[in-house]
Amino acid sequence: MQAAIFVSGSGTNCENIIRHFTASERHSIALVVSNRSDAYALERARRLGVPTAVVPKAQLADAAVVLPLLESHGVDFIVLAGFLPMVPEMLIDAFPRRIVNIHPSLLPRHGGKGMWGHHVHEAVRAAGDTETGISIHYVTPVCDGGDIIAQFSCAVAPTDTPDDIAAHVHELEMEHFPEVLEQLWDGMQAG
Repeated sequence: MQAAIFVSGSGTNCENIIRHFTASERHSIALVVSNRSDAYALERARRLGVPTAVVPKAQLADAAVVLPLLESHGVDFIVLAGFLPMVPEMLIDAFPRRIVNIHPSLLPRHGGKGMWGHHVHEAVRAAGDTETGISIHYVTPVCDGGDIIAQFSCAVAPTDTPDDIAAHVHELEMEHFPEVLEQLWDGMQAG
């Protein structure tokens, strides 16, 4: 599988995924795309020898920009790792069930528009949830509404702050996201 990772921020998940597949003979990260030229994820990718591209939000829905870029790198799967813009339907149609996202809660709780990053962890704390986690799911036109591929949970202590919750969730992301991708891609290639 030749994958592109779409990012908007610092890129810890992006780097973790790239490192996971560095020695793989079956799968590789062919490209890292960001909607922001100042996303630190681009620097992480460059240091690891992965090509990068910036596609501003205004150009994201332009098939004449995005599709040739992905095609030129042989991309057949897209991973969203902290990518904030909604994925345009044109891209979802071009990659049916070949775009996945990671969300920092146990969907359907705390998902949807505006629910990303610290907003999610603050909502978990405000709701008094006793557990949270990560959801890896297919991307559809409905924000955080695609079929769930895998979920992993962690306890939320009454004394946990949103920062504590973020740290617990980040551990789950680092541990599980690359492995779920590998299992998914192995299954797709076997089928």
